[in-house]
Amino acid sequence: MSPGSVLAVMAHPDDAELWAGGTLALHAAAGAKVTVAVRAHDQVRDAEAAAGASVLGVELRLLPEMSPDAVATLLTDLRPEVVITHASRDVHPDHRQAGLAVLDALPHVVIATGHPQRLYACESYNGLTLDGPTAPHTIVDISATFTRKMRALTVHRSQPITEHFGPMAETLARLHGARISAAYGEAFTPVPVLGRVPAAHFL
Repeated sequence: MSPGSVLAVMAHPDDAELWAGGTLALHAAAGAKVTVAVRAHDQVRDAEAAAGASVLGVELRLLPEMSPDAVATLLTDLRPEVVITHASRDVHPDHRQAGLAVLDALPHVVIATGHPQRLYACESYNGLTLDGPTAPHTIVDISATFTRKMRALTVHRSQPITEHFGPMAETLARLHGARISAAYGEAFTPVPVLGRVPAAHFL
């Protein structure tokens, strides 16, 4: 069954839509409490983040900084069942910082609260990390929410969505969808939580 709560900790206001928008919208539609957390940027980008979250049907949290302490406070407050973040070897330094902040915060919070129960790393630019191609073990069928994902992505008008990020998002979605005999998919890599990677039918 779908988890009761999902938290996406992302570096930039458009990252949730780009890497996990279809999955977040899918879980929200299934009744999960879904939250996107990003570091506060500027008035324009923060407004775009709010608009994107609204289209996906999820809540937005703006963090004062992307640090282990800020993430730990967020995790303790929300106690999500599932967390999605960037890979620690993502090609973008801001992505790596966000992913490492989650990893640094995780042990103490999990021991104290029992949450999150599952952690996933999302895709990267064209499926490449500093160590080479990603090896996603979990692909979610987002055929039902792909249009919503792309609509949410387009509200980030300050970014090169039409000429760059949009086509890349569609290419990756088609690729991962084909791998599970679906129109569109989003891929994730499970990350151990205190040495455990629990089985799940949803994220």
